[in-house]
Amino acid sequence: MPENTDLMATRYGQTRQAATRTKIIGTIAGVSFALVLGAWLWWGGVLEAPSQLQTRELGYVLVSESEVQVNFEVTTPPGTQVNCAVQALNGSYGIVGWKIISLAPSETWTRTFQEALLTSEPAVTGLLYECWLP
Repeated sequence: MPENTDLMATRYGQTRQAATRTKIIGTIAGVSFALVLGAWLWWGGVLEAPSQLQTRELGYVLVSESEVQVNFEVTTPPGTQVNCAVQALNGSYGIVGWKIISLAPSETWTRTFQEALLTSEPAVTGLLYECWLP
């Protein structure tokens, strides 16, 4: 009976050599995939440039029923121009005031700003929506 089994294995490619070859190819493919994935994660995480723009909300002041003052801080390398959007929201979180401002380059890393924002109806909060490098 072993002769028939060996004959069938040879005919259909299930010999020990074929099984060993399949294991070697699978191992090489797995190790290659792991190396490429590790290199990609390292490149994306470790080698990523640090953020060149950081913002922080400092608060807001409700000046009147039609005006909000938004206080915020921007940190960028000296000489960098920044654009920011500030917004005012009503009690239903609807936008009742919106303004895009351009912050001129400066010689300091961190600067504090107070931006007055006119509203279409009474606001309950003022926020720094987003800042970006032009």
